[in-house]
Amino acid sequence: MYIEQLYTGCLAEAAYYIESNGEAAIIDPLRETAPYVELAKKRGTKIKYVFLTHFHADFVSGHVDLAKKTGATIVFGPNANPNFDFHSGKDNELFSVGKITLKLLHTPGHTMESASYLLLDEEGKENSIFTGDTLFIGDVGRPDLAVKSDVTEADLAAYLFNSLRNKIMVLPDTITIYPAHGAGSACGKNMSKETFDTLGNQKKLNYALRADMTKEEFIKEVTTGLLPPPQYFPKNVAMNKGVNKSFDEILKQGLTPLSAQDVNTLIQDRNVLCLDVRSTTDFVKEHLPNSLFIGLDGSFAPWVGTLIENINQPIIIIAPEGREEEAVMRLARVGYDNSLGYLNGGIKAWKEAGFSLSSVTSVTPTYFVNNLTPDDNVLDVRKKTEFFSEHIEHPHVQNTQLDTLFADFNEVSKDKTYYVHCAGGYRSLIAISILKQKGYEKLINVEGGFNELKKSNKIQCSDYVCPSTMAF
Repeated sequence: MYIEQLYTGCLAEAAYYIESNGEAAIIDPLRETAPYVELAKKRGTKIKYVFLTHFHADFVSGHVDLAKKTGATIVFGPNANPNFDFHSGKDNELFSVGKITLKLLHTPGHTMESASYLLLDEEGKENSIFTGDTLFIGDVGRPDLAVKSDVTEADLAAYLFNSLRNKIMVLPDTITIYPAHGAGSACGKNMSKETFDTLGNQKKLNYALRADMTKEEFIKEVTTGLLPPPQYFPKNVAMNKGVNKSFDEILKQGLTPLSAQDVNTLIQDRNVLCLDVRSTTDFVKEHLPNSLFIGLDGSFAPWVGTLIENINQPIIIIAPEGREEEAVMRLARVGYDNSLGYLNGGIKAWKEAGFSLSSVTSVTPTYFVNNLTPDDNVLDVRKKTEFFSEHIEHPHVQNTQLDTLFADFNEVSKDKTYYVHCAGGYRSLIAISILKQKGYEKLINVEGGFNELKKSNKIQCSDYVCPSTMAF
């Protein structure tokens, strides 16, 4: 028996490869099929099943492509109704993979079709369980993504309570919990950075598994403090229920090399978005006018899904040389399949063609601390929860979070000059690129963000609701 967790940090997502005696199963695959096909080929196995724990909201799965390429059977839990061939699993149904068995446990709550897969080893012993978004390490799945007219958030939370108590917590404490997500995912509230653990340890550490917790207490705790899901979540659910353009087609189109003249013509003739995925340093130095910055070296896919409302948006990629395929792949993971190609030769080719470039004024944390006056304006684009936890106390500090900036940009005045910061310097540049698209010019990026500003000896901290203050 062999188990491999394939963890993708950008999405905080875990897919699984399970193998026994020449047969393999994949649980919750990402959009691209190559990692699973190549792993099976390398290990000399045949993929027999593709198991889905539920209709994922935060990424588009490659289950249909993978089944076509391998002949594997797609399996969902009860209540699933997709528009492709699949096996509708039943509660407690057994699936053999070589000499091991996967037992489907219907665990509704995160969604109504949610299933967990209990692995029984060669001797029939309960070894581990793949819990999807039902149970995370340190948390449980949010119960608000599958709300319908006849099923409320509280109803789903009640289902989740029963699933955890009746299906998972009754299992041996020694089994390993393998969830679908880790810290950073929007599918839960407070997941651990650990990506697996024993059930026994989770009973001690996970607030949702407290033995003395009533159903009413559970419902209150799991439904309190939920932020609205990103706008792309329901769109990804819909895609996961259907048959989408194949990943190979998406990749072929997205890797079309476009000359600077091609790009300029597309910008003029179509509603095209130039998406700059380079480093923060490169974007600050020079970039195409009106391009949107979302760097590959940050939480790229979730920010794309949060900020680009039109999932069919035609996109031209401005990427570091050699990372064009990575950009197309990571866009496709969250359903942005309409990459038209990339700027061949990058910024250098754009300049050589005689087209204009833009830049961002950027200052170091030291400069900011030493030169900020009470009359200056500071724009903090972190989440409201981050801002309320701690922020610079200043007469003209303003919090307009990046997540909603496309809707809330009018909160920012075009007549004022703003120092713009986030926590580490990534989100502030995304925000500046958005505001520049809206015609804002008086924007100064603060490198390193709040994390660096706190290190200054001009920052004092107290135990307030907003504990960090800057002295004037």
